[in-house]
Amino acid sequence: MEETQLILKELKEIKDELKLIKETMPDKEMFLTHEEESLLEESRIHEKRGELIHVKDLRKELGI
Repeated sequence: MEETQLILKELKEIKDELKLIKETMPDKEMFLTHEEESLLEESRIHEKRGELIHVKDLRKELGI
């Protein structure tokens, strides 16, 4: 009987730990894909070069 109680106690501890892991685990949507990382790096390069256009200016240029 004591062994069963010990097993149940350990199972409860595991269950509690799993619950905590699920609550604190980052969502996979938080991470960039390889393509998104490349696009971000490309954007940073353009920004450093001063090659970015403000969205308002782009809309004016495109006539929208």
